[in-house]
Amino acid sequence: MQKLFITGGAGFIGSAFVRLALERWPSGEVVNFDALTYAGNLDNLRDLDQTRHRFVKGDIAEKQAVLDALATGVDAIVNFAAESHVDRSIFSADEFIRTNVLGTQVLLDCARERNVRRFLQVSTDEVMGSLPEDGEAFFTEESPFCPNSPYAASKAGAEHLVRAAHHTFGLDTIITRCGNNYGPRQFPEKFLPLLMANAMSDKSIPVYGDGLNVRDWVYVDDHCRALLLALEKGKSGAIYNVGARNERRNLDVARSVLDQLGKPHSLLKFVKDRPGHDRRYAIDPTVIEAELGWSPEETWEDENLNKIDVGLKRTFDLQERFRDVSEGLQIVKDNLELFKDLLQYRNSTLLEWIIIILILVEVLNLLIGKVFG
Repeated sequence: MQKLFITGGAGFIGSAFVRLALERWPSGEVVNFDALTYAGNLDNLRDLDQTRHRFVKGDIAEKQAVLDALATGVDAIVNFAAESHVDRSIFSADEFIRTNVLGTQVLLDCARERNVRRFLQVSTDEVMGSLPEDGEAFFTEESPFCPNSPYAASKAGAEHLVRAAHHTFGLDTIITRCGNNYGPRQFPEKFLPLLMANAMSDKSIPVYGDGLNVRDWVYVDDHCRALLLALEKGKSGAIYNVGARNERRNLDVARSVLDQLGKPHSLLKFVKDRPGHDRRYAIDPTVIEAELGWSPEETWEDENLNKIDVGLKRTFDLQERFRDVSEGLQIVKDNLELFKDLLQYRNSTLLEWIIIILILVEVLNLLIGKVFG
């Protein structure tokens, strides 16, 4: 793969994939197309080789914007771009339909128009609904669709469009479905980073319902390695389920994080359950293991030492760093009004200007201390 067009590449999983792709293919080039909505962050793309990585701000639902950024000769489109927070979809599904369904169709049309060789749709295990709690049933590539939230329904709709493009137009497509990802750079509204941030600040941690909902957790780089293999060796038209065989109840995850941080379980606060909350997700990754030779490199914990794995420790470390950055940015925000008040006085004396500059320098020092200290 020499030329990739990656959508949503400034987000949590997308930015991890960009980094791994540039590492995997030393002569490869990436166009990173992202709308920079609330979950997209250019800080996720720091230190990338700018001779091989080009960022373009754009909306996948706007066809001309996509065509303007999508040159001929692209080997693959990898579509991470999506509205993905279930609670937001329950509040309003409009943006989910626009981005996840219409946006996917626009990308498929543009892929055919530009003769893109391969199209990889990054989907979710949530399109298959909820499993029984007995622990013996698992999602496979043949599991029927049964989405239970507007978000899941929109991702299921996107999968139908990708499948139709393959069967109707012969587009070389692959679909992957993954469970819950964890790792650095995740947007703080998601369960694990919210849990960490609140715990480190000694704030209460909301737990839906009884907390016994089960999720299948995979480290983000392991997920992205699976995607790289699917791009390189996956069968045209295939679906691959990606899971680390790592089922955890939400309540157990919360308790293990609190234990790792040395925080009391009394921070846990049970709240009213989410409408239509799926009870259990669990993925059978046999197909991708057998066909592509994928397996996760990170495990949740060391069975002998009962310690949280290196991947989760990295997440802790960077979450702490992000909290420091956020505090530093809050300092600047808190002083913006002061700056506005001071700078409007263009006729200030030299002494007053010196005071303004000293205040500005002090605030910048505080920010630098938070980010790099």
